[in-house]
Amino acid sequence: MAVNIDLTLLKKLREETSASVSDCRRALEETDGHFDKALQWLMKRAAEKAEKKKDRETGEGLIEAYIHQNGKMGVLVEVLCETDFVARTDEFKKLAHEVAMQVAAMDPKDVDELLKQEYIKDGSITIGELVKQTVGKLGENITVKGFKRLEI
Repeated sequence: MAVNIDLTLLKKLREETSASVSDCRRALEETDGHFDKALQWLMKRAAEKAEKKKDRETGEGLIEAYIHQNGKMGVLVEVLCETDFVARTDEFKKLAHEVAMQVAAMDPKDVDELLKQEYIKDGSITIGELVKQTVGKLGENITVKGFKRLEI
């Protein structure tokens, strides 16, 4: 028996997560139309997708630069994905920028520490989980290869 889906909830879920319409619909159906539970369902699904793709080679990507307002601190971050097509998407560029800002704000020692840190804009997830969510949205493996933080 199918659950009657509220289209405003479907739209809100899609806007908040950037997940496909079919995934948003399925999440709402699986959770009897509960928004928060559907959001958790989508996050779990994204993590499962990321786990399946983690061994794929990442040979494309981009280098994101972030210079803090005062001009006395800057970051370069190398974020990789599988194809140039994904590297050019707004979602991928946004992830690279968020990772660069995280490095600027939290000054991690290495990539492992970075991925374990709480995300500065949402303390309920880590940077590693943010990357996994983006993998789930874009359908490709994504890795943070390295970064360099400079400060005067």
